Amino acid sequence: MDKVCFDNVKMKMFCLSLLFMMSVAEAKQGMSLASQKFEVQKHLNRLNKPAIKSIKSPDGDIIDCVHMSHQPAFDHPLLKNHTVQMMPNYHPEGLFRNGKMSTTKNKNEGSRSITQLWHLNGRCPEGTIPIRRTKKDDILRASNMKSYGRKNKHSTIAKPESGRPGLVSQSGHQHAIAYVEGDRYYGAKATINVWEPKIQQPNEFSLSQIWLLGGSFDSDLNSIEGGWQVSPDLYGDNNTRLFTYWTSDAYQATGCYNLLCSGFIQINNEIAMGATISPLSSYHGSQYDISILVWKDPKEGNWWMQFGNDYVLGYWPGFLFSYLIDSATMVEWGGEVVNSESDGLHTTTQMGSGHFPDEGFGKSSYFRNIQVVDGSNNLRAPQDIGTYTDDNSCYDVQLGKNNDWGNYFYYGGPGRNPNCP
Repeated sequence: MDKVCFDNVKMKMFCLSLLFMMSVAEAKQGMSLASQKFEVQKHLNRLNKPAIKSIKSPDGDIIDCVHMSHQPAFDHPLLKNHTVQMMPNYHPEGLFRNGKMSTTKNKNEGSRSITQLWHLNGRCPEGTIPIRRTKKDDILRASNMKSYGRKNKHSTIAKPESGRPGLVSQSGHQHAIAYVEGDRYYGAKATINVWEPKIQQPNEFSLSQIWLLGGSFDSDLNSIEGGWQVSPDLYGDNNTRLFTYWTSDAYQATGCYNLLCSGFIQINNEIAMGATISPLSSYHGSQYDISILVWKDPKEGNWWMQFGNDYVLGYWPGFLFSYLIDSATMVEWGGEVVNSESDGLHTTTQMGSGHFPDEGFGKSSYFRNIQVVDGSNNLRAPQDIGTYTDDNSCYDVQLGKNNDWGNYFYYGGPGRNPNCP
């Protein structure tokens, strides 16, 4: 009888101990969730500045009109007392004018005008800048809060002269680009055909952009980038969006997309970084494109960005960079995708229109009127243009030149296909 009682006491003690440990674990988990929720909210408060006005975009975005002096750039310790440069001192000489946009499908007459979707529901007042509001889900999709709004540390730039395609494909990034190198470049320009490529996996993206590069393609790489992208991980949808990026240490610790960290200073109240572009090109249908110009102000040393002929968006202060504080040593134009090979096969994520260059206008995506800015602040045709692709059976690039489009190229592809398994 005593043994049975003793055993019952032991069992009760064991059960009580188990219940206690479970309750401690649950309490810790609750504290961890509460802590995560607090940290996420703190991060959101840092990113989402107080708005004078907010606009609900048809695509679900909220665009906040934030006073120019309250934008994220001024969180940077070296920008606390910065006087905003409201206009560049100099534009490049010989700025290529596209003229009036046409509504025809003739490639020699350009393509239709383009805007951002949120404009349908309002505009931001003078003295403010439009900022796409970051949502809790945006941050939770990132692998961690510190990586939100940043490219993967293992991101790579296409390095054509290496002759080793594996350098890029090992990281899962694949490119089809045109490039120039071997000179000092103080800016670059292109008009980029805009599409909505299909993305296979949420952690993959497809983009079309300009890169201005300085450094040694190692831990000290400097890069300024601008163009359009489809990135479900970053934005939570498959919309085609205007974007910028910068880094001064090969994507390690500095830089970010758009205005998701301190760096780029925006002065324009009409164009929102990261907002949806509309309308888009269709296969065998109407074609739309955007013009991007990035150049260095010879007087102040800041790197400016212009969208189209009329929208000077803002600038990256020169001190953000090491090599680019002087000039770029390489310019690249073209497409990039992430190939995660999630099912052991090449991704079906498309680049550009998802069609190969040999299909031409209205079917394949293009960059036209590609130009560089030289040391005399003149826009000119690039010399000795090269091309590079990791695997031309997946994505390819094809150069051309004529009087209407200047130097141009078609690029892109479908990814996985019978020749790219």
